[in-house]
Amino acid sequence: MAQVTNELMFEVLKSIQQQTQRMDLTLGEVKLELQAIRGHQLAMQQDISVIYSRLGSIEQRVDRIERRLGLTEPAH
Repeated sequence: MAQVTNELMFEVLKSIQQQTQRMDLTLGEVKLELQAIRGHQLAMQQDISVIYSRLGSIEQRVDRIERRLGLTEPAH
């Protein structure tokens, strides 16, 4: 069995430290990507809100046009 020395333990600890640093970098990249996704999601939600607003406005205009042209049946 190999003898455990301070040098061997130091090399193992250096290796662990390097792996930890790589994981930290990777986690940082993942965090940035998630923030970008959140930004896109917010933009899409705002766009959808604007679309619904516009559709509501168009629906009101169509209803008004139909009433003026007499195309709607009176409510009972």
